[in-house]
Amino acid sequence: MISRIALLGSALALGACASVAQAAPQEAEAPAAAAPMEAHEMPGPAEGVFPTMAHGSADMIGLEGQSIGEANLLDGPNGLMIRLELAPGSLTPGWHGIHLHATGDCSDIGMYKMSGGHVGKMDGGHGLLNPKGPENGDLPNIWAAADGSAGYEAFTTLDTLGALLDEDGSAIIIHESEDDHMTQPIGGAGARVACGVVK
Repeated sequence: MISRIALLGSALALGACASVAQAAPQEAEAPAAAAPMEAHEMPGPAEGVFPTMAHGSADMIGLEGQSIGEANLLDGPNGLMIRLELAPGSLTPGWHGIHLHATGDCSDIGMYKMSGGHVGKMDGGHGLLNPKGPENGDLPNIWAAADGSAGYEAFTTLDTLGALLDEDGSAIIIHESEDDHMTQPIGGAGARVACGVVK
Protein backbone atom coordinates (compact mmCIF):
# COMPACT_ATOMS: atom_id res chain seq x y z
CA MET A 1 0.00 0.00 0.00
CA ILE A 2 2.79 2.41 0.93
CA SER A 3 4.67 1.53 -2.24
CA ARG A 4 1.51 2.23 -4.38
CA ILE A 5 1.04 5.63 -2.68
CA ALA A 6 4.72 6.41 -3.20
CA LEU A 7 4.49 5.44 -6.89
CA LEU A 8 1.32 7.51 -7.31
CA GLY A 9 2.99 10.51 -5.64
CA SER A 10 6.05 10.14 -7.90
CA ALA A 11 3.84 9.94 -10.99
CA LEU A 12 1.95 13.11 -9.97
CA ALA A 13 5.21 14.93 -9.30
CA LEU A 14 6.63 13.93 -12.71
CA GLY A 15 3.40 15.00 -14.42
CA ALA A 16 3.55 18.40 -12.73
CA CYS A 17 7.19 18.85 -13.81
CA ALA A 18 6.28 17.94 -17.38
CA SER A 19 3.47 20.54 -17.36
CA VAL A 20 5.86 23.22 -16.10
CA ALA A 21 8.48 22.19 -18.69
CA GLN A 22 5.91 22.45 -21.49
CA ALA A 23 4.72 25.86 -20.27
CA ALA A 24 8.23 27.32 -19.97
CA PRO A 25 9.04 27.53 -23.71
CA GLN A 26 5.73 29.30 -24.40
CA GLU A 27 6.55 31.94 -21.80
CA ALA A 28 10.07 32.40 -23.25
CA GLU A 29 8.87 33.07 -26.82
CA ALA A 30 9.43 36.66 -28.00
CA PRO A 31 6.41 38.58 -29.21
CA ALA A 32 5.89 38.43 -32.99
CA ALA A 33 7.41 41.37 -34.91
CA ALA A 34 4.98 43.76 -36.54
CA ALA A 35 4.50 43.11 -40.26
CA PRO A 36 6.18 45.69 -42.56
CA MET A 37 3.88 48.32 -43.98
CA GLU A 38 2.57 47.92 -47.52
CA ALA A 39 3.31 50.72 -49.99
CA HIS A 40 -0.30 51.96 -49.90
CA GLU A 41 -0.11 52.19 -46.08
CA MET A 42 2.94 54.46 -46.09
CA PRO A 43 2.43 58.17 -45.36
CA GLY A 44 2.76 60.43 -48.38
CA PRO A 45 2.16 64.01 -49.57
CA ALA A 46 -1.44 63.96 -48.32
CA GLU A 47 -0.05 63.46 -44.80
CA GLY A 48 2.64 66.10 -45.29
CA VAL A 49 5.43 63.55 -45.85
CA PHE A 50 7.69 64.23 -48.83
CA PRO A 51 10.73 62.04 -49.62
CA THR A 52 14.19 63.57 -49.80
CA MET A 53 15.03 63.31 -53.49
CA ALA A 54 18.56 63.65 -54.82
CA HIS A 55 18.91 65.75 -57.96
CA GLY A 56 21.42 65.34 -60.79
CA SER A 57 21.94 66.90 -64.19
CA ALA A 58 23.83 66.50 -67.46
CA ASP A 59 24.80 69.14 -70.00
CA MET A 60 24.08 67.49 -73.34
CA ILE A 61 26.51 68.07 -76.22
CA GLY A 62 26.07 67.23 -79.90
CA LEU A 63 28.30 65.80 -82.63
CA GLU A 64 30.55 68.87 -82.75
CA GLY A 65 30.72 69.33 -78.98
CA GLN A 66 28.17 72.15 -78.98
CA SER A 67 25.67 72.49 -76.16
CA ILE A 68 22.26 71.21 -77.28
CA GLY A 69 20.33 71.08 -74.01
CA GLU A 70 20.14 69.66 -70.53
CA ALA A 71 19.01 66.54 -68.73
CA ASN A 72 17.68 66.56 -65.18
CA LEU A 73 17.53 63.47 -62.99
CA LEU A 74 15.43 63.15 -59.85
CA ASP A 75 15.90 60.17 -57.54
CA GLY A 76 12.46 59.35 -56.14
CA PRO A 77 11.45 56.77 -53.53
CA ASN A 78 10.52 54.19 -56.18
CA GLY A 79 12.83 54.97 -59.09
CA LEU A 80 14.62 57.57 -61.18
CA MET A 81 12.89 60.30 -63.21
CA ILE A 82 14.83 61.60 -66.23
CA ARG A 83 13.81 64.73 -68.17
CA LEU A 84 15.60 66.17 -71.22
CA GLU A 85 15.02 69.37 -73.14
CA LEU A 86 16.97 69.72 -76.41
CA ALA A 87 17.14 72.84 -78.59
CA PRO A 88 16.10 72.99 -82.26
CA GLY A 89 18.70 71.45 -84.55
CA SER A 90 19.90 69.03 -81.87
CA LEU A 91 18.77 65.78 -83.54
CA THR A 92 17.43 64.57 -86.86
CA PRO A 93 13.61 64.33 -86.73
CA GLY A 94 12.14 61.04 -85.51
CA TRP A 95 12.96 58.38 -82.93
CA HIS A 96 16.37 57.92 -81.31
CA GLY A 97 17.71 55.37 -78.86
CA ILE A 98 18.78 56.78 -75.50
CA HIS A 99 20.70 54.90 -72.84
CA LEU A 100 22.57 55.34 -69.57
CA HIS A 101 26.25 54.50 -70.12
CA ALA A 102 28.69 53.23 -67.52
CA THR A 103 31.39 55.94 -67.63
CA GLY A 104 30.99 59.69 -67.19
CA ASP A 105 33.23 60.75 -70.09
CA CYS A 106 32.17 62.67 -73.22
CA SER A 107 35.69 63.89 -74.07
CA ASP A 108 35.97 62.12 -77.45
CA ILE A 109 33.73 64.64 -79.24
CA GLY A 110 31.53 63.18 -81.96
CA MET A 111 32.34 59.54 -81.10
CA TYR A 112 31.45 59.32 -77.41
CA LYS A 113 32.97 55.87 -77.04
CA MET A 114 34.73 56.94 -73.82
CA SER A 115 31.34 56.62 -72.10
CA GLY A 116 31.72 52.83 -72.31
CA GLY A 117 28.87 50.35 -72.57
CA HIS A 118 25.45 50.47 -70.98
CA VAL A 119 25.07 50.63 -67.22
CA GLY A 120 24.55 47.05 -66.02
CA LYS A 121 25.64 45.56 -69.37
CA MET A 122 24.78 41.86 -69.70
CA ASP A 123 25.77 39.54 -72.54
CA GLY A 124 22.57 39.13 -74.59
CA GLY A 125 20.58 41.18 -72.09
CA HIS A 126 19.95 44.47 -73.90
CA GLY A 127 16.40 45.64 -74.46
CA LEU A 128 13.28 46.59 -72.54
CA LEU A 129 11.39 43.85 -74.45
CA ASN A 130 14.13 41.25 -74.11
CA PRO A 131 13.19 38.28 -71.87
CA LYS A 132 16.89 38.03 -70.90
CA GLY A 133 17.03 41.71 -69.98
CA PRO A 134 16.77 44.55 -69.58
CA GLU A 135 20.08 46.16 -68.72
CA ASN A 136 20.03 48.89 -66.08
CA GLY A 137 20.89 51.53 -68.69
CA ASP A 138 18.00 50.70 -71.04
CA LEU A 139 15.43 53.48 -71.54
CA PRO A 140 12.47 54.17 -73.86
CA ASN A 141 13.29 56.03 -77.10
CA ILE A 142 13.32 59.82 -77.43
CA TRP A 143 11.38 61.61 -80.21
CA ALA A 144 12.77 64.66 -82.03
CA ALA A 145 10.37 67.10 -83.71
CA ALA A 146 10.66 68.35 -87.29
CA ASP A 147 12.95 71.20 -86.15
CA GLY A 148 15.28 68.79 -84.32
CA SER A 149 14.20 69.83 -80.83
CA ALA A 150 13.13 67.26 -78.29
CA GLY A 151 11.38 67.02 -74.94
CA TYR A 152 11.61 63.76 -73.03
CA GLU A 153 10.54 62.35 -69.70
CA ALA A 154 11.09 58.76 -68.62
CA PHE A 155 10.93 56.88 -65.34
CA THR A 156 13.08 53.86 -64.59
CA THR A 157 13.20 51.49 -61.64
CA LEU A 158 16.38 49.89 -63.00
CA ASP A 159 18.81 52.44 -61.59
CA THR A 160 19.36 55.15 -58.98
CA LEU A 161 21.19 58.44 -59.07
CA GLY A 162 23.52 57.18 -56.35
CA ALA A 163 24.56 54.23 -58.52
CA LEU A 164 25.08 56.50 -61.55
CA LEU A 165 27.34 58.78 -59.51
CA ASP A 166 29.78 56.00 -58.63
CA GLU A 167 33.58 56.35 -58.87
CA ASP A 168 33.74 56.57 -62.69
CA GLY A 169 30.38 58.28 -63.09
CA SER A 170 27.96 57.71 -65.96
CA ALA A 171 26.65 59.38 -69.10
CA ILE A 172 23.45 59.80 -71.06
CA ILE A 173 23.94 58.83 -74.71
CA ILE A 174 21.56 59.51 -77.60
CA HIS A 175 21.93 57.44 -80.78
CA GLU A 176 21.28 58.26 -84.44
CA SER A 177 18.43 55.73 -84.84
CA GLU A 178 15.73 54.19 -82.67
CA ASP A 179 16.26 51.24 -80.33
CA ASP A 180 14.10 48.21 -81.14
CA HIS A 181 14.53 47.07 -77.50
CA MET A 182 15.55 43.56 -78.57
CA THR A 183 18.49 43.42 -81.01
CA GLN A 184 21.92 42.98 -79.46
CA PRO A 185 23.91 44.82 -78.31
CA ILE A 186 22.13 48.24 -78.62
CA GLY A 187 18.84 47.58 -80.37
CA GLY A 188 20.15 48.67 -83.77
CA ALA A 189 20.34 52.28 -82.56
CA GLY A 190 23.55 53.05 -84.46
CA ALA A 191 26.16 55.73 -83.81
CA ARG A 192 26.28 57.94 -80.74
CA VAL A 193 25.22 61.49 -81.64
CA ALA A 194 24.88 63.22 -78.26
CA CYS A 195 26.40 62.80 -74.81
CA GLY A 196 26.01 64.24 -71.33
CA VAL A 197 27.98 63.47 -68.16
CA VAL A 198 25.70 62.91 -65.16
CA LYS A 199 26.70 65.17 -62.25
